Amino acid sequence: LEFIGFLSRCTQAPLFSATSQTSMDSYVKLASLSQGRDKIFRTTQYACILLNCLLHKNGSNKELAAKLKHLESNLSSGRKLFRLGNAVDAVQTARRNVQISDPVLRFCLTAISLSRALYYICDNILWSGAVGLGDIDKEKWSRRCNHYYFFSLVVSLGRDVYEVVQLMKEEMLVQKRQESKSINNLENNRVQREFDWIARIKSKAFLVLLFQSLGNNPPVLLDIVKNLCDLTLPLDKMGICKTNPGVVGVCGLLSSILSILALTHPALKLKA
Repeated sequence: LEFIGFLSRCTQAPLFSATSQTSMDSYVKLASLSQGRDKIFRTTQYACILLNCLLHKNGSNKELAAKLKHLESNLSSGRKLFRLGNAVDAVQTARRNVQISDPVLRFCLTAISLSRALYYICDNILWSGAVGLGDIDKEKWSRRCNHYYFFSLVVSLGRDVYEVVQLMKEEMLVQKRQESKSINNLENNRVQREFDWIARIKSKAFLVLLFQSLGNNPPVLLDIVKNLCDLTLPLDKMGICKTNPGVVGVCGLLSSILSILALTHPALKLKA
């Protein structure tokens, strides 16, 4: 009876209930989204790839390695099924992105959406061939799929660079205003201040400004890390930069976890 009473008090504790409720709400929110289910499958898939690589490296438990390989293959097929119809959503997103006022963001986001639409189309064709709905050239469509995926990631990184430049400009203006307040005669010292500022920016202050800009804007930093991790996947499949399954597993797993964080915490998602 004392033990039952102890468990009852633990479950009624504010910390326990608040933490468990928050975690459950986040999981329910994630699982209710099609993207969320895909990210859960993706995380498990690349975790299987990483574990399988570690098992092969140690040369132990070949039966478990075979099961992980089979699970990874099933998860990949399941993700392809989830992506049916995503090409339509990508085209609709591209139509909305055309209305963005910023020309650089308009080009980048529209190109990303269109390349993803083409990627989804190729992916759907690969899925139809895998389930026996048609006879396709798997190698050709897989190569096209990787090319469109690679292009979307390159443009995404270009968009990230643009965001970083804009953030650095804003941070630089803030610092210039703070320095200007401490100078009495602004007109007489304007040329000298501009020269001093450019000289500082061109030296070590550039890195400081970069770190400050990224530190104050976690969504941009997370998006850069996620895109860099994702970039290793098509590079490996296309043979441009061959790696081992361990690197693929680590990069895919890290990218998937960051994507889940962006879905469950909207403040960490990079806004259009």
